[in-house]
Order: sequence, then structure tokens, then C-alpha cells
Amino acid sequence: MKRLLIFFPFMIGLLSLGSCSKMNSSQEETQQPNIIFIMSDDHATNAISAYGGRLAQQFPDLTPNIDRIANEGMIMQNTFCTNAICGPSRAAILTGKFSHVNGFFKNESGGDFDGSQQTFPKLLQKAGYQTAVIGKWHLGTVPTGFDYSKVMINHGGQGTYFNTVFLENGQDTVTENRFHSSRQVWEDAKKWLTKGRDQKKPFMLMYQFKAPHRPWDPDPQFQHTFDNVEIVEPETFNDTYEGKVAAGNTWQTIERNLNRRDLKVDPENIDAMTKKEVNAWYKYGNNNEEPWSPSDTLKGQDLKKWKYQKYMKEYLGCVKGVDHYIGELLNYLDESGLAENTIVIYTSDQGFYLGEHGWFDKRMMYEESFKMPFLIRYPNHIKPKTVSNKLAMNVDFAPTLLDFAGVEIPKDIQGKSFKNIVEGEEMDQWRDAVYYHYYEFPWWHHVLPHYGIRTEKYKLIHFYYNPEVAINEWRENDWELFDLENDPNELNNLYGKAGYEEITAELKERLLAAQSEYQEDSQEDMMKKTDVRIGRVYEHNKYTK
Repeated sequence: MKRLLIFFPFMIGLLSLGSCSKMNSSQEETQQPNIIFIMSDDHATNAISAYGGRLAQQFPDLTPNIDRIANEGMIMQNTFCTNAICGPSRAAILTGKFSHVNGFFKNESGGDFDGSQQTFPKLLQKAGYQTAVIGKWHLGTVPTGFDYSKVMINHGGQGTYFNTVFLENGQDTVTENRFHSSRQVWEDAKKWLTKGRDQKKPFMLMYQFKAPHRPWDPDPQFQHTFDNVEIVEPETFNDTYEGKVAAGNTWQTIERNLNRRDLKVDPENIDAMTKKEVNAWYKYGNNNEEPWSPSDTLKGQDLKKWKYQKYMKEYLGCVKGVDHYIGELLNYLDESGLAENTIVIYTSDQGFYLGEHGWFDKRMMYEESFKMPFLIRYPNHIKPKTVSNKLAMNVDFAPTLLDFAGVEIPKDIQGKSFKNIVEGEEMDQWRDAVYYHYYEFPWWHHVLPHYGIRTEKYKLIHFYYNPEVAINEWRENDWELFDLENDPNELNNLYGKAGYEEITAELKERLLAAQSEYQEDSQEDMMKKTDVRIGRVYEHNKYTK
């Protein structure tokens, strides 16, 4: 069972706790904190009430349990992924290293995750922790570094919302799962917490949901939560992509690329169709055909709005399920007496487009998919209702957890611990820029490979390779520059415009410095990693027909 799944070992262990159980206790003792690392898939900050925004204004109680982590701890406003796609983000979290170093840079075409390499769960194991991963994995290989694992393996490792197939401890395939996958993950986590672990040892549990990943099938109890409301549209819903290098060529538009499966439209004669015919019916729209409509009269902007409402109601229904089963976990911690000495983290593998720029999915370095949620609670160590605006990356998670656990951080880890930040200490030497690199082209959403750098105020992106135009040709001039302070929606590309020469040159220097610091690949190797999906010259028609 080599082809498996991905998840990200993201827990830690040994923390120094002064009079940990009671702040006024006179007796001080050192305890290792338990760690629960909760991760969902494709959960945008815009769909978490605590982060604010248009959806929070419309649904202020959208995510009460996730919000509880923020209210009882810290919410980090500027946490970013280093490669906005499921598996690579999870690999970066596990290893604390960028994709070009940990070797996992694409979901399916870049090979499987090398489970023999160093990960933070393995380091926690050595420090005395009992480790477990339950839920979505999506890394292609059996989880390593865990005393217990039960991970989704069907549908290419993505898992399914119903009839989910799991692999338990790398050997036993488990198919008798009665519940929606979000509930099943909770039932399995509860079983391990109550009966499966050694209660004398500290533990690190990775508690990971498929939801709200495509195709957005909510838990039945939340299926109709948003039936009678109209979801507000984002300001950039009708972005024209004027002045942008690659945005107009993506296959992730609400209008064109949401297919019948996404919109829950079944063929009338499905019982008479072959499996191949059914799959072709559902996938219509994946490769940028003419927009599909359920009727001859629903077209243009009306069709786009109809698809958006269908998509968003299903997506938010999945979010409600994730939040509910996070609430079940938080209640268990309270009832079992574990809450006081347990670090609870909530994040997602990346963000997601909820109609912004007319899109769904992720991949692009624009804020909506680049930014990740990150909320952390640790009673008596992290003050309630605190906020950090520091720039952090998912490669920072592993060293932060190791730092909390009192475990030495290996020198080859590329991220940095932000433990002091979440505990409220000043960080004079903290980074002032984050680095990003996306590779996967042309499937599934036809997003050109690009890298870039983001500071507090500016973002510079380079779309460096388009093999459909010319093989092995480095594109020197395909850049985008955004002033995030004055243009937070990233609508106005300033690259090459008068008055921005100095900041452009400065950002290019900082970009080169970041690539040197993170041991980035050569230009030739970057292009090779894009070509690895098919290993030969691109045939344009093959991917558009």
C-alpha cells in the first residue's frame, strides 16, 4: 500500500510549565504539554468568523468552536503556506523544509513523500511522546513517525466524504465506516484518546479533516444550513485580470470550471450509463470547455451567480461540520481534565478562493490562497484574545512545536520557531518577508509555475515558465508587483510602471537573498520540476480537449 495519503505531522511535546495546573500553585513542576494539531483542507481565513471579512459579517457565528481557540489563545493574522497545494503544504509542515528540499512539490506527479526523512513527529517520539495521525494524509506513502495512524486512502489519497476507506497502522484497510468523514475522524480520534493511548505519556495527535475540500459534501446535519440565504459576493467577483500575467488562463473559474459533480447535478439516466460515461458527465468543465448550464436560459452573469451560490452553500456546510467536531474535541478536553496542559492548534493546508477573482481552488500567490489560518491555545502560556501580525510560514510550525516541547531544533530545519511570539515576548530579529514557490502545471487548474516574495507592504511574483509556449525557456519579464497597503485586493499590477523602479529592484534583491538562504533550485531544475508531470514536450491540445 505504498500510494497513500498526506498529512502533516505537526505536533510537539516538552514544555516548561511553572505551576502548570494552577497559576497560584506554590509548587513548580516541569511537564510535557500534550499537543493536538487540528488541520482541515482548503479552509480559507475568510470562512472563519474570528478573522472577520464579508462572511463573518453575514454569519458572525459561522465557526464558534474555532473562534473559541482564538478567544482563549492567539490568532495569527499573517501566516502563509510555501506552496499552496495539499500534499506539498503538509510535507512542509512535517519537515519544516521547503518543497525543493523535502522533495514533495506536487500532489501526484512529483513522486511520493519520502517518509524516511526527518519529521517533527519522529523527533517528538524520541522525546517520549506518543504520536498519532487520524484523518486525511494525502502524501502517497504510509505515515512514519506515529505510534498510531488511521488515514484516508481512497480517491487518490484524498479520501471521500462518505464510505471513506482508511489504512490503519500502515497495514489494515478499514472500510466499515458508518459516518460522514468529518464525524468518522472525530469518532476515531475520541477512541484513541480514551482507549488507545498510554495515559502516562504526553501525546501529540494530528486530527485532520478532508473537509471543506472539493466536492463539498456536507455532513447531513449541516446539508441545508444555508438553503434560505443568499451568500454575499466578494468585491473582486468580476475581476477582469487586466494587467496580470497568468490569472486569465486558469481553469478554476466559478463560471467555467465548476462541474456537474461540484454542483450536485446527476444524469437522469445514470443507471443505464457506464462508469466511464458517468465520470465524463460529472467532470465536464474541468478543462475549460464552454460553461455548463442546467438550462438553456441560464447564462452569463446569472449562471455565474447561480453556480457561486450552489458552491458556497455546500462549502460553508462542510465548514460547519469541521467546526462542530472541533467543538466535540474541545469539550472532551474540558471534561477529561486535559485542557489545562494541552496545546491546541487549528490550521488548514492553505487558503482557498471563495469567489474572489471569480475563482474557487487555490495555487496562486494571491492572498486568499496564500494565507493560512493559524490559531493556538495553551492555557497559562498564551494570553487569551491575543493577536499577532508577524509574518510566519508553514515551515515554521515544526520548529515551533519542537521548541514548545523542549526538543532541540535540528539545524537543517529551514523554518523558525515563533514560540516567543505566541507567548507575548518581543522578537526584534524576526523575519520581514516570506517566500513562496508553486510548481504544478498544467493539471488540475492550469496555473503557471511561479515564485515570489511578500513583505508587510508589497508582493512580487515571477511567473517564470510556460511550457505550452516554449519548452525550457525562462520567462524574464512575466512579473507582478502589488502594493498590499493601498491595493489589498491585488487588482493593480505595478510592475514596470513609473515610480516603482526602486521598490522593484529592492524586492528582487530580497527575493534572490531568500532563494539563497533557502537553497532554492537553479533555473534549469525549476523547469524540470514543472516538466516532470509528463516528462516530455507539452502538447497543448492534449490538455484542452
